[in-house]
Amino acid sequence: MHNAAGTASGLTQPQPRYYGTKLALRDLISTLEPSTSLPPERVLAEQLGTSRTTLRKALAELAAEGLLRRVQGSGTFVAPPKVVHLQQLTSLTDDLNTQGLQVSSRVLALTKTPADEAVAERLAIAPGRRIHRLQRLRSVGGEPLAIEVAHLADPLPNLARRLADRGSLYATLRDHYGLEVAAVEDTVETALTTPEEATALEVAVGSPILLVHRRACDHTGRPIEWTRSVYRGDRFRFVARA
Repeated sequence: MHNAAGTASGLTQPQPRYYGTKLALRDLISTLEPSTSLPPERVLAEQLGTSRTTLRKALAELAAEGLLRRVQGSGTFVAPPKVVHLQQLTSLTDDLNTQGLQVSSRVLALTKTPADEAVAERLAIAPGRRIHRLQRLRSVGGEPLAIEVAHLADPLPNLARRLADRGSLYATLRDHYGLEVAAVEDTVETALTTPEEATALEVAVGSPILLVHRRACDHTGRPIEWTRSVYRGDRFRFVARA
């Protein structure tokens, strides 16, 4: 018994010095409205009874978690609540519209290109078959939130014009091409932004992101879409509903 207790005790790790400061900051943030400016670091460090070095580490972690937003030359602000993306048989447009959020899309590229082996496998087609590759930047309230690259195997004539009219890719596929999404498979993992992604999303290089791969199928199980999406980790959380 003594050895077991000793082993359990040995697994207990002391809290990092900055962690108490981080908890105190979280309590402070919970009392403030979004976009409220925090006091200057010198004042905040005195209020919390900590060093500015310790304070900066705590602030950096809270910013990475999406609770704070640091603006160069302006200060540190309480971040708005994270946008919730519900994992359903719908597009991002539909998901966020149900929450009263207006999503805008900017097409970065729409091309027809031969499918490489990886894309062809996910779409269950032969490598080299020409597909649509649609790259879009998705924003809410003028703030960029996600980059989506969709691969579509069906012919889809006049896709650019019809997508511009409907906005939602799934609505476009359903209303103009008779392609109804009946099942989806999402794979979610964490990653860090590349320089190109950071520029498009207006975040620092190496910021945390959610990387989502989705394969959508029709009622027969035939894949009609495979999409790679990059979501800002400081603005999104996912809720899965059975």
